Formats: sequence, structure tokens, C-alpha cells
Amino acid sequence: MKTIHKSLVAAFFVVLGCSACKTKTTLTTVKSVDLKRYSGTWYELASYPQFFEKGCTHVKATYTSKQGYIEVFNQSIKNNKPNNIKGKAFVVKNSGNAKLKVQFFWPFKGNYWIIDLADDYSWAIVSDPKRHTLWILSRTPTMKDDLYDSLIKRLEEKGFKKGKIVKMVQD
Repeated sequence: MKTIHKSLVAAFFVVLGCSACKTKTTLTTVKSVDLKRYSGTWYELASYPQFFEKGCTHVKATYTSKQGYIEVFNQSIKNNKPNNIKGKAFVVKNSGNAKLKVQFFWPFKGNYWIIDLADDYSWAIVSDPKRHTLWILSRTPTMKDDLYDSLIKRLEEKGFKKGKIVKMVQD
């Protein structure tokens, strides 16, 4: 009888604990991306900081369509010197061009999911399916505060943590 009682109490706390857990919704991408319109230069306005960008400012990326892939040219300033790297991005089949695999060092590829995009392609938000990465990108090095704040709110609704988002120095 004691064992049954302990099991019921344990089960109660497991159920209580599970109900207190906040489950994240599945992250989705935009339905489709016109890669010709997406090509060009994007400025990083904010992100979840990544080790490879530590100490970098003025981060921007230029995407150029090539035969079978997209060339990625990332530029930044680190220790007052140019810090540039080239890579490739490959479209994931049946993703509407909204999911890419980006490669800077063979054989490693990372997820690049376009999860939000302005109708006029003036800004984009990029992440990965587990929300470990996040970039807020703009065609210009600055963005109006009200637009930026609305994007942060949209990200919070998608399960991103506002406190982890850090603005990039672009001026």
C-alpha cells in the first residue's frame, strides 16, 4: 500500500511538473523566398551572439546566386581590421527556398531558416529549427525603433528570448 501511495504522489508531481513546462511551438519558415530578391547585401542589426562573431562589429552578408548554390560573403570588423569569410548556401528541397544549409568549412553545414520576411524584402529574420541561432537582418544599417520593437515582439511570440538578443554595432 505504501508503494502505491508513493507511486501516486510521484506521478502527481511528474504531471504537475510537465504542465508547468512551457513547450515551444514548432518553428516554421516563411512559405517561399524569391532568391533573386533575397540576393544582395544584408546588415545584421541584432542576433543571439555566436562564438564566431565574438568581438565583431559592422557585420553584413552579401548573397550572390551561382550555378547550384548561393555564394555567401560575410564581412565584419574585428580588432579594427577587416574580418571576412566566404561560404556557400544550398537550398533544401521542397522548402520554398526558405530553408538553406550554409557551409563555411567543409564538411560542416548549418541550418539557415528564413522565419520572417518583409513583403518588400527590406528585413528578414533567420534562425534554425531549435532556436539556437537568431539574426535580425536589414537592407540598411539602421531600422526605425518601432519596426525593430515589433520584430522583437513577433520573435517573443515565436518562443525566442528577448533577453538573449544583442544589437550589433553598425555606426
